[in-house]
Amino acid sequence: MLIASLTASAADSAKEMLADGRIDEAIAELNGRLSSATADAESSNLLCRAYYALEDWDRAESSCRKAVSLAPDDSRFHLWLGRAYGEKAERENFLAAAVLAAKVREEFERAVQLNPKDVDARLDLTEFYIEAPAILGGGERKAREQAHSIAMVDPALEHWVYARIAESKKDSATAEREYRQYIDLSKGDAEAWLDLALFLRRQNRLDEMEQAIVKLSQAPMPKLDVLVKASGILYSAGRSFPFATELLRRYLAADPVEAAPAFKAHYLLGMLLEKQGDTAGAAREYRASLSLARNFGMAQQALNRVMH
Repeated sequence: MLIASLTASAADSAKEMLADGRIDEAIAELNGRLSSATADAESSNLLCRAYYALEDWDRAESSCRKAVSLAPDDSRFHLWLGRAYGEKAERENFLAAAVLAAKVREEFERAVQLNPKDVDARLDLTEFYIEAPAILGGGERKAREQAHSIAMVDPALEHWVYARIAESKKDSATAEREYRQYIDLSKGDAEAWLDLALFLRRQNRLDEMEQAIVKLSQAPMPKLDVLVKASGILYSAGRSFPFATELLRRYLAADPVEAAPAFKAHYLLGMLLEKQGDTAGAAREYRASLSLARNFGMAQQALNRVMH
């Protein structure tokens, strides 16, 4: 009982560090835990997620594989391993990517099999089915089957699936209709507005995209990471930098979450301030990012740039 209690305590502490974006502390604690005691699956999974946040895909994969080997019946561990494989696949040549894509599908399908009510696992699997060619196990029929299952847990998200399918078929009118149905059924949830904004960005309808992000900023917001994602959309589109800055400051003043690590939020805020000519402010944000994740190369490069 004591060992189990200590393991749970270490995991809770590391989870808090991940949620706060204190990646260096989380990695140090987890590596210490895994080197000084019998390896446990939860710590291995958390270490995977820390490396995932740092975009260190090889170490993320290795840690996630360890978690799965130690607890093969845990849906979450398969989901994170599938995500790590997916990120690696995007950066490989065609043949290597095809091999990894098969692993992505296997892990996502296993995650859903182990926990059919896990909407995150179903959404990731659905996205794979939409984006992957049939030869790699993708297909519209499979995506629609997932939509029906998702609807039993979250009826609004079913329409996100239909919107993504329509987009993949270049049917923008149907896609927009489905995104707006998603907004209506979610009662104007901020995440639904975010997905519409992303669609409008892909359509190069930038004024409407901004309007959607304004709606997002005023909407119910169960997931605060939408503020960071919305700010990133504005930055990439070269629009409304002061508004994007405001969204990020609002996020950092709240409680950051693992889905949008604080070190990345500080980095993005630095980029926005730099674009607005505030190099001193940008440098402060880059340093804040590096204080949480000293190996975050993009922040170091940006700090070097503004200091010269």
